Amino acid sequence: MQNKTGNMETMRAYKFRIYPDFKRQKAIDGSLALAKDYYNLLLEKSINSYKSGNASVSMSMLNRYAKEIEKDKKFKQIYSQTRCQIRYRVLRAYQNFFRRCKQKKSGAKIKVGFPRFRSADRYKSLTYPQNNGSFSIEKGRLRISRIGTMRIEQHRNVVGNVKTMTIKKESNEYYAIFTAEQIINPQKVKDTNPVGIDMGLNSFVALSDGQMIQKPKFFKRKAKRIARWQRVLERRTSRIDKKMRKEQSKRRQKAKEKLQNEWNNITNQSNDFMHKLSERLVHGRYTSFAVEDLNIQNMVKNRSLAQSIQNASWNRFIQMLSYKAESAGLRIEKADARNTSKECSNCGNVQDIPLSERTYNCQRCGMSKDRDVNASINILHRATTLGQRGSHAQGESVRPQQEATLEELRTDKTHPLQDAVIV
Repeated sequence: MQNKTGNMETMRAYKFRIYPDFKRQKAIDGSLALAKDYYNLLLEKSINSYKSGNASVSMSMLNRYAKEIEKDKKFKQIYSQTRCQIRYRVLRAYQNFFRRCKQKKSGAKIKVGFPRFRSADRYKSLTYPQNNGSFSIEKGRLRISRIGTMRIEQHRNVVGNVKTMTIKKESNEYYAIFTAEQIINPQKVKDTNPVGIDMGLNSFVALSDGQMIQKPKFFKRKAKRIARWQRVLERRTSRIDKKMRKEQSKRRQKAKEKLQNEWNNITNQSNDFMHKLSERLVHGRYTSFAVEDLNIQNMVKNRSLAQSIQNASWNRFIQMLSYKAESAGLRIEKADARNTSKECSNCGNVQDIPLSERTYNCQRCGMSKDRDVNASINILHRATTLGQRGSHAQGESVRPQQEATLEELRTDKTHPLQDAVIV
């Protein structure tokens, strides 16, 4: 978004690890439990109103319900603006529900998903929506209203005007997430070297200049440990009477935390890889990017590939590439993903090709090329607004000081993509 001066306004999130002592942990956990109950009571009252014939849910209605709920003084322990933000969460849940209803009526094949009650496992964050003194950082300690002070590992400075702060609990770890508004003035880069990017499972990224990068198998490395803790958790769950499920054993809770830690470790490794790869692409020789407009929800309906597609995190990578390209003054364009693997990038012939066949052999013109590279060239062709049509991103670099050869990437042990397989 550009302001009147021509500069670009953008929002950035900064996530820091915090280390609350036992007393502060108890305060955060207690606030999360109250926030969850507050959310569920608002949802219960709104559902009863919905069933009685009131088809609309508004903030004024939720405010009236909130006054009734807050007669119980225990909810006053939650910071006032945090309670307001919880009401917005309920309202957004209904807005998303009505939006999906309209989409389904128009023919979209999606689940409507009526707003659901939150369990303790599904309510893990508290948001302070205004930087009005409700939180602050001084001398390496974070002060939070109604909770107290705690050590924060602020590994980088927050740039811009801080707007909100969210406390999030992941497994047994606590994080503070700050959102800051920044005004950036990216240097305009002449679009002389566009590149098409195809996202895949065999090669995570295939570029239209022939380069392919494979993502390390983070999930595969942890699969046995995840399966083990899933069995332990299931065994310890089966010993608990369903009627007494609320009084869960400490051993079951420990197994759940171990399983969460394994998944968090996979997520962190994957995010680290994608951050480094997107940074490398943005600060390399390319001047703009063309990517696929993927519909992940439809793709995961293929049960044999669903887990691999979800673990690939394609949308997450495109999101990272997009905001980094925006900050660097580069453009990113989405292209129609239909038949990019079936169409010949040389003559436009469309032919069926099984997923197991990794080379595209055109039956019309005889072109032979890796199917992912062929798809990336088609993506670049379809993004007609990027550079000159037909460019395969093989022109001269506009930032040659950032460029490295494939052989250098293979041998440089200090490079951030050292674990990636580049072919």
